[in-house]
Amino acid sequence: MAQVKENVCKWIEGAEKEAVQFLQALIREPSTQMNEAGIQTIIAGKLEELGFHVDVWEPGGEALLNHPDFISPRESFRGSPNVAGVKKGEGGGRSLVLNGHVDVVPEGDLKDWSVDPYGGEFRDGRVYGRGSTDMKGGNAAMLLAAEALKSCGVSLKGDLIFHSVIEEESGGAGTLSAVLRGYTGDAAIIPEPTNMKIFPKQQGSMWFRICVKGKGAHGGTRYEGVSAISKAVSVLHELEKLEQIRNSRITDPLFSSVPIPVPINVGIIEGGDWPSSVPDLVKIEGRFGIAPDERADEAKKELEETIAALGNTDDWFRTHPAEVEWFGARWLPGSVDKDHPLLAILKSHFTDVTHCTPVVEASPWGTDGGLLTAAGNTPSVVFGPGVTSMAHYADEYIEVEKVITCAKILALTIMDWCGLSDEEERE
Repeated sequence: MAQVKENVCKWIEGAEKEAVQFLQALIREPSTQMNEAGIQTIIAGKLEELGFHVDVWEPGGEALLNHPDFISPRESFRGSPNVAGVKKGEGGGRSLVLNGHVDVVPEGDLKDWSVDPYGGEFRDGRVYGRGSTDMKGGNAAMLLAAEALKSCGVSLKGDLIFHSVIEEESGGAGTLSAVLRGYTGDAAIIPEPTNMKIFPKQQGSMWFRICVKGKGAHGGTRYEGVSAISKAVSVLHELEKLEQIRNSRITDPLFSSVPIPVPINVGIIEGGDWPSSVPDLVKIEGRFGIAPDERADEAKKELEETIAALGNTDDWFRTHPAEVEWFGARWLPGSVDKDHPLLAILKSHFTDVTHCTPVVEASPWGTDGGLLTAAGNTPSVVFGPGVTSMAHYADEYIEVEKVITCAKILALTIMDWCGLSDEEERE
């Protein structure tokens, strides 16, 4: 068995050039939402080449659209296919899901880029481009690991299941569709950009809107009105207090290096329509963090009760309560037990490959892992080669050395988790 693992790692090292070229091909497909078909064709072809049974479909149907965890800003997924591949094992082993998303955020202002965001430029050990770190580099590492196993003639006992999904950036409809189609397993690894840290836990989040009412008046006699902007300041103060309260409860050491484990972020404030008028409405929109072991409905209730309680200290809010709405994207929190065997295997092989002890933390952001864990009953660990600080930024890049290292760790983990054939075990 030791010889088999050594052969696999050497094969991955020797395939660096081809891995870079494949990653460049992925980046050169500008797979913003509603433009994913091209990259999914490449992924499906690669999976077929590696001996996977491939399924390509456009998400939809009542089971998905009526599912309590479904959320998406889109009315249709036409032209945006999901891809799943299954490589059946010999039997008697555990199944593993490798989950990656192909959708990327828009490139933004091209003036902020020093390279073509879809050029896939390779220099100084880095591949540049939108999606390189989030998370096409992770996808390339997964496929490189699978290709190494095939090329080295490795036979697994358990099934290997590959997800190439859309919609992660908008709440996970692609992964939910894959779950409802039956593509689940005994565990999963998601190579999002973690800087090679291992995340067994991740926060979730929801988007909220708070409508704060006022009373309009002429600015010259503003005392005859009630400024919704002034009242919105009271709401903002309550959000700050609530954030402190919620985070004071979190004592998990996996969050020890995270300054604010579950932030409440206000991203948009809109109010007023004329400088000489007292504004009668302000809209506050933001992101509400959910702790890994917290239910989304519990988190919602706490915010709603906090805003309703403003009426206890301010008569205006008692007669004109601020209204809380939940809209847009949502990511479920996720948590894998610290004693889960996949986590132990992943940590062990990280040390085998890097000769370092892995950093194990809680994720500061949400992924499809929470959805896969909760809706798919597939415990998910997040671990990948991407540069966290470069996700969604101009001049996004990934370090090729990290992709190669991640592929080795993934390949070794797959072998131990799924199990090798009896003959290979004896080698």
